[in-house]
Amino acid sequence: MKTYRSSLLLVFVAVMAFVLSSCDTKKQETVSSTSDTPVGGGQSNVKDDESQKDIVHVAVGSADHTTLVTALKAAGYVDALSNAGPFTVFAPTNAAFDKLPAGTVEGLLKPESKDALRNILEYHVAVGVYKLESLANGQKINQVNLDNIEIGIKDGKYTVNGANIVATVPASNGVVYVVDAVLLPPAKK
Repeated sequence: MKTYRSSLLLVFVAVMAFVLSSCDTKKQETVSSTSDTPVGGGQSNVKDDESQKDIVHVAVGSADHTTLVTALKAAGYVDALSNAGPFTVFAPTNAAFDKLPAGTVEGLLKPESKDALRNILEYHVAVGVYKLESLANGQKINQVNLDNIEIGIKDGKYTVNGANIVATVPASNGVVYVVDAVLLPPAKK
């Protein structure tokens, strides 16, 4: 009986070793077949053409948000906004950035302005999903940079700090409100 159990145990170990080595080979094949994917990349590097897009992929897929995507990259926030969230993002269009004084965007994209850029971008993001139908006139929402924005509603039109909300785009990790102006945080006292 002991010999039978020993033989059975050896067969089991051999089968498991074979299965594990097969899995390892498949893993190596998968890694080598996706060599164009950056090694060590974050959540934003996940390729998924079937699921609903996350906030970053919504922005990347929009021709009207190339300046915002450039700013997110410069601030190092692409992976943060690709995570599970949930987030509410007020996303200024390229035209909104164009309304800023000449040289403002270029200055913010410089490495030495990273903190100022992050503060502005954080002022466009709230943790949680604030659905349009749940917003109220005069409602204040605390943003990631710890300052508040204010919602306005007049004649069925929604604004945030006076900027018009021109579109709503649901995302897998929250909601994106397209706005026609860049929201500038209040000056620190």
